[in-house]
Amino acid sequence: MTPSQCGVVVGVDIGGTKVLAGTVDTDGRVVRTASRTTPGRRGVTREAEDALVSAVLEAAGGRAVAAVGIAAAGFVDSAGERVVFAPHLPWQGEPLRELLAERLGCPVALDNDANCAARAEAHHGAARGAAHAVMITMGTGIGGAVLLRGEVVRGASGMAGEFGHMQVVPAGRPCECGRRGCWEQYSSGNALVRRARSLMTEQPSVLLKMSGGDPGRVTGPMVTAAAEQGDRVAREAFTSVGDWLGMGAANLVAALDPEVVVIGGGVSAAGDLLLAPARDALSRTLVGAGHRRVPDLIAARLGPRAGVVGAALLVGSTLRAERGVPGRDGP
Repeated sequence: MTPSQCGVVVGVDIGGTKVLAGTVDTDGRVVRTASRTTPGRRGVTREAEDALVSAVLEAAGGRAVAAVGIAAAGFVDSAGERVVFAPHLPWQGEPLRELLAERLGCPVALDNDANCAARAEAHHGAARGAAHAVMITMGTGIGGAVLLRGEVVRGASGMAGEFGHMQVVPAGRPCECGRRGCWEQYSSGNALVRRARSLMTEQPSVLLKMSGGDPGRVTGPMVTAAAEQGDRVAREAFTSVGDWLGMGAANLVAALDPEVVVIGGGVSAAGDLLLAPARDALSRTLVGAGHRRVPDLIAARLGPRAGVVGAALLVGSTLRAERGVPGRDGP
């Protein structure tokens, strides 16, 4: 009997600001969701675990939980047991999989959030049918994943794909990881808001009205809404973040030569406000662009639920691996 036949499978995506849990059916559809706020990097690990458990139980809606897959915004070890480091979460090597399995009373699978999103897009979304793909997730920061022959490449230590912490500006902006000049400081949800706040002090913007005159209250959704209204400040902020996205993507394409680059995460919901300048920058900065096929740079199809779907897919593959049974990912 598979997990989905004896109870619900719940996928959980836990990021720097939010936990999103959802029950996922065998076709990759998210049936019921629940969300909680996360405590951030300076919070207490128990608070993050409490938020996760609470969201799982609500998403299950009173039904038995057969298994839980977790997509975590951090560096997950090769065994899928621990979040060894998370720039935006409090975990620092705790045996998270074991702790949560004990609290939830069911099998738990754990991987990086971008790896999970890439699994979902490979099975049900924008990377379906692509043998080689790169996934870039843009939220609070930047995550990433590499698909080779349709499978996620986790690397020797399980930490491949941490694109957001490639240094792009020596001695640049300080990053929450402890270093300076990381890519996510110039192209992410946080970077978008920071750029908009800076610009709105220099020129008129509807963001002033939206934020009650306080730049410190500007949020990512406000910037998106203002840009959709044609606000110059908001659009300039998207152009800046999109340029950095495209330049970083060009470096990844030069290194990995994928068929497609898939952009996911909350910021990708802005569509061509972000992707149009990113495509321009990719074509402009990719080495040998005039002598090669420039891969498509497209939005993820599963949106903010990709991590949840991918975490549920992870459950099936993890349980099968533990039992020595080959097979395709699935809940």
